[in-house]
Amino acid sequence: MEGEVFEAEIIASSDSSRLNITLGTTFAISVVFLFLAVGFGEIFSGNNSESPAYEWWETPLHERHLMDLDMNQSRSVLPVNGSFKVLSYTEHFVSVELPTSEEDVGFPKDDLMHVALWLPDVPEGTKVPVLMTIHPYYDFGGEGMPGVGEDSNPNTVPDGGIGEWFYDNFISHGYALAQASTFGTGKSTHCQDVKGLGEQTGIQAVVDWLGEQEWSNGNVGLMGKSYAGTTNWEAAQNPSDHLKTIVPISGSIGVQEMFYRNGSSEARALGYDAAYQAATSDLTSDELRVCSDDIIGPLNPFTTQLWAQYGGAEWNDYWEERRHLPDVLENYRGSVYLVWGMQDWNVDPYHAFPTYQKLRDAGIPARGIMGQWAHNYPDQPDRHGTLESGYGAEAFPQMSRMDWAVELFGWFEYWLKGNGREPASMVQMQRNDGLWHVEETWPAADIEWEVITLDQTTSNGNRVSSTSSASFEIAASQQDRFISGLPTLHLTVRPGTCDGGQVFATMFDGETNLRIGHATMDVRYRDGGHQAKTVVPLVSYLMQMEFNPIDAIIPAGHSIKVELTETGEDYLSSACAPIGMSVNLDASSTISLPLLERDADAPEWFQVPQWWEE
Repeated sequence: MEGEVFEAEIIASSDSSRLNITLGTTFAISVVFLFLAVGFGEIFSGNNSESPAYEWWETPLHERHLMDLDMNQSRSVLPVNGSFKVLSYTEHFVSVELPTSEEDVGFPKDDLMHVALWLPDVPEGTKVPVLMTIHPYYDFGGEGMPGVGEDSNPNTVPDGGIGEWFYDNFISHGYALAQASTFGTGKSTHCQDVKGLGEQTGIQAVVDWLGEQEWSNGNVGLMGKSYAGTTNWEAAQNPSDHLKTIVPISGSIGVQEMFYRNGSSEARALGYDAAYQAATSDLTSDELRVCSDDIIGPLNPFTTQLWAQYGGAEWNDYWEERRHLPDVLENYRGSVYLVWGMQDWNVDPYHAFPTYQKLRDAGIPARGIMGQWAHNYPDQPDRHGTLESGYGAEAFPQMSRMDWAVELFGWFEYWLKGNGREPASMVQMQRNDGLWHVEETWPAADIEWEVITLDQTTSNGNRVSSTSSASFEIAASQQDRFISGLPTLHLTVRPGTCDGGQVFATMFDGETNLRIGHATMDVRYRDGGHQAKTVVPLVSYLMQMEFNPIDAIIPAGHSIKVELTETGEDYLSSACAPIGMSVNLDASSTISLPLLERDADAPEWFQVPQWWEE
């Protein structure tokens, strides 16, 4: 059992430019890449000489599809086996000195983090780096109660997400693996401070301890998905000097950011903190340890949902303490490898963008890989193949990145061992029709905005409530529209006799009715961000909505349709839903589309090792 417990997973069309790059074409394009490398570093570099000037794990992105990779496994595997055996695990308890504000009451004992550790059997005196994964899901669940079931495995068993994959592929190459339980879970003591300062301090202490061991080369990396990805950001907020890289896979950049998009609340927000406390309760003396946030946490979503405009989100520091990204940008100077599913409805991809460019702007080396998968790893074809139309199915099987082990190996070799050249900062992005392109940043620097006032569209309806909806349709273009970025919808609305209201916008291909993306906003958060404002009934406001990141093709001749409803998938209705709001689908409202032009032979396109099912 891993991060899907509460951050759970929600479960072909193509255009004529689909690439079928032959070996000869690859050689020709590689010549272009060599020239472009002057401006783009290693992003477009390539070399097909008989004696490549790089190690196998440095194979350029555009040549990976030529590698002899095992494509028939459930996860990606390295093409070269390591030479070291794996030693039996050892268990350790790391003492943590917590700030006074984070000490518990009720039944205090020592504050200890529990760590299981696997080392490679290397020659005496050889020092190795360590990769850690940490989360609350070890020994997690039903405590054997009737109808609930047994707990998950403890952290002394490599987990099915990162642990087992890293154990099988990386330890034999001279890496250590650490699996740790967050405070209040597994054998770690203290109360469970869900993503708060106490939890952050415990994670940072374990990183420091790992970097100081005699067998360690002093370099530590973190990696994990969902909650186990959020712990990466927590480690980097006030980081140990030993933290060199993090690989957050769909790990939220903040708790409020996770549950509220432009103020619209996800349904699970109301029970999130309480659910974790219940699932980690094991009827031991640790349950008598109480932290202040154990009470505040379950209350905050309710006060935020109902009274945010009157201070309901700000009567304590619960959200602020769990807003990870600002601290990372200010304090962290390691590297970040972002991994996200563009169809992830669990931890939405707006956590990745504009985060990626913010990292770059802060001087933090960053790389990203974003496919049209859901709340999964990049190399899970068994799960990728279950997606529905409009939710990633059109991008399968090109979606499954079975070269991901090679990609990560090169990343870790440099950042944890200092081997090879520094991996280029770039984003590998998959379009909704399956094609992959690489950009120095995303949205790409050369996007152009198509700005359309809604009086230029064909509209229907003028009210959004629990019983009514509206829509508008953008006329077809004579050229493909390649939407690559975060479209915006600035919508003029007029709330009824209620202090609030909400709009959920869903974008479709008007010809095929294929879902393209969505946006949502509570009118109290009409300027974006997390600052709620009061709403005066019958007064007009401009809601500055931003869609979730989209990388999709709208073929020439196809219109774009946007439906406006009071709520949508996963989101709660607002308290004002029965009354609703009027919406102005006229010149006062604007939709803006970030369009990218990439010819079929543009060097940004690349072919991935093709997974197939035998």
